[in-house]
Amino acid sequence: MPEPRLSVRDAGKSVIITAGDVDIAQYVHHPDAPDSESPKPYLHPIRSLSGAPMSSYRPHDHRWHKGLQMTWAHLSGQNFWGGPTFSAERGYHSRDDHGHMNHLGFTELSCDGERVVAEESLHWVSSKGEHWITERRRQVFHGVDAARGLWALDFTTSLRNVRGATLEFGSPTTHGRPLAGYAGYFWRGPRSWTGGTIVAAGGRGGQEMMGEQAPWLAIVGQHDEIDGGGTVLAFAGHSSASVPIKWFVRNEAFAVISPSPSFDEEIALADGDTLELAHRYVFIDHMCERDELEALGAEFAL
Repeated sequence: MPEPRLSVRDAGKSVIITAGDVDIAQYVHHPDAPDSESPKPYLHPIRSLSGAPMSSYRPHDHRWHKGLQMTWAHLSGQNFWGGPTFSAERGYHSRDDHGHMNHLGFTELSCDGERVVAEESLHWVSSKGEHWITERRRQVFHGVDAARGLWALDFTTSLRNVRGATLEFGSPTTHGRPLAGYAGYFWRGPRSWTGGTIVAAGGRGGQEMMGEQAPWLAIVGQHDEIDGGGTVLAFAGHSSASVPIKWFVRNEAFAVISPSPSFDEEIALADGDTLELAHRYVFIDHMCERDELEALGAEFAL
């Protein structure tokens, strides 16, 4: 039986990626969001090859969580994450510090049936309207395998500092809150995945992976409404910074994964310099055991 062919279509403020007759991802490049949510592009809904949900959007506990998105909670005094900002003196509090990411246009949007490539230019703009970062972002949807019920997404980005001064990339943890390294490419799972199983490379797993290093990490969860469950397998990938990538991961009170580039150490990016990141996510249409994840971890390693 032939593999489902990939295709892409323009939906105005978004592009929709389809495998066969299933829309597996929608990339919203012009979001409708208030300033308090730090408007930025995101992927939602994300679905498995069978159409099962693999992401959530604007959950009641964190309205700024939107599927899978590039974010940063602390960037030289600006919040590109959304919601309140953390400080050691005041805890979380509301500030007029929300930056946003503007999609300028696609430099490539192509499809050959086996992969979809979406490459774009973006500007990161501060709450005062200052252009701080020019980003070149590339997303490749590929690896459709109907027999194993999976598909893959490669995410690479180059963030060039155009502020005219050094940019400091941090997190709530670098500002005094333990185990809160909100930064980078962040996935929020469906509500029903709360309490799911965290599995990591090297025989490790569980919530003790918060703030740890590992080449890959997965959450295995169950669906509401439909039978069965799924697995999201994420790869830490690479950072051009000297700071190691560490995992931000939870299965309580909700399921999230992020390979955080500045979990507990700041990245200082000089004016004119570029931060480069590369990550991979694999969306699997069943609940994987460790043996299968170890094999997939080796197969899809970055």
